[in-house]
Amino acid sequence: MSGPLVGLRVLDLSRILAGPWCTQSLADLGAEVIKVERPGAGDDTRAWGPPFVARPDGTETSDSAYFMAANRGKKSITLDIAKPEGQQIVRSLAAICDVLVENFKVGDMKRYGLDWESLSTLNPKLVYCSITGFGQTGPYRERAGYDFMIQAMGGLMSVTGERDDLPGGGPQKCGVPIADMMTGMYSALAIVSALYERRSSGLGQFVDMSLLDTQVSWLANQNLNYLVSGQLPRRWGNAHPNLAPYQGFATRDGNLIIAIGNDRQFQRFCVAAGLAELSDDPRFANNRSRLAHRDELVALVAAALLTRSSSEWLETLEAVGVPCGPINTLDRVFADPQVVDRGLRMELPHLEAGSIAQVANPIRYSRTAIEYGNAPPVLGQHTADVLGELLGIAPERIGELRRTGVV
Repeated sequence: MSGPLVGLRVLDLSRILAGPWCTQSLADLGAEVIKVERPGAGDDTRAWGPPFVARPDGTETSDSAYFMAANRGKKSITLDIAKPEGQQIVRSLAAICDVLVENFKVGDMKRYGLDWESLSTLNPKLVYCSITGFGQTGPYRERAGYDFMIQAMGGLMSVTGERDDLPGGGPQKCGVPIADMMTGMYSALAIVSALYERRSSGLGQFVDMSLLDTQVSWLANQNLNYLVSGQLPRRWGNAHPNLAPYQGFATRDGNLIIAIGNDRQFQRFCVAAGLAELSDDPRFANNRSRLAHRDELVALVAAALLTRSSSEWLETLEAVGVPCGPINTLDRVFADPQVVDRGLRMELPHLEAGSIAQVANPIRYSRTAIEYGNAPPVLGQHTADVLGELLGIAPERIGELRRTGVV
């Protein structure tokens, strides 16, 4: 394996999505990730199907496509951390790992003696990342947090969805569990930053990550629109709160996104669309004016877009440098020449399925190229290897641990 994190060892006690998304990112970058799962069941998302991964003979495995999205490149061991023997194995692994990631509820790890205070005594260089719904402090710290509710509580749904006065209006969640995924990404950034700091201090540290904190922090321009103006953001559907025209439009045979970001692009669009008179109209002369007369402008642009096909508009507008694009379904996404050229769809070897499709990490390095290991592991695939090779536990002892349900 290559990658900038080769030589780094991560103990992954997380499940569902935020934690696994974080640790998959670290695995993609070369880290050795040891995923600890419940004996007999594993990560909850293994059962979140259909669809389930199929074997070469067409029969289904017990692992869902959802699980496959966030667990490639990891080693899976099964371990009951509620049992003293399981807790001791976690301690032994934490002593030889650089990073530990967990997403148990506040206080759970302390009950097992696997909290930051306990494990940092064994390994002062350990970077310990805890991912929870609301963080380790505050009045909500003991509540469970789930992506859907965090999208609501953190303000995302208030700015996502069609306008209330239009058909289908009302708050909407994002089409992917974005609060989980963004928390995973911020967690990966926090971990590698703590590891960089460790180079000078020689010490690890505790990283407190919260889904709610993350959700609130990445609302970006919507946050500042409100904090600067005091005006609550509205839902604009596919339109932009600060730019116009910047939204989806129906064409003669489909739909197209127009994303005009400045006055020059608007002028070029008007000429190409046969609406040259609009660029001289005081109502539309600059972005401030266009926003003030948004509905009038959108009606005029919408009428023009209906006169040609999507492909005709794409050819016309791309030729004059007006940002635009089709609204692709996933079959078209993965058939798109740019997506194909960048190698975003790939296959990785899998113990039961032979191979499975995966989507590549978007990071591209010039020297430390990302090399992918195996597909997401089957449950407990590496238990004997990890316990035997890393901890020196004899095969007979591993067999005894299996018989007693510890692994």
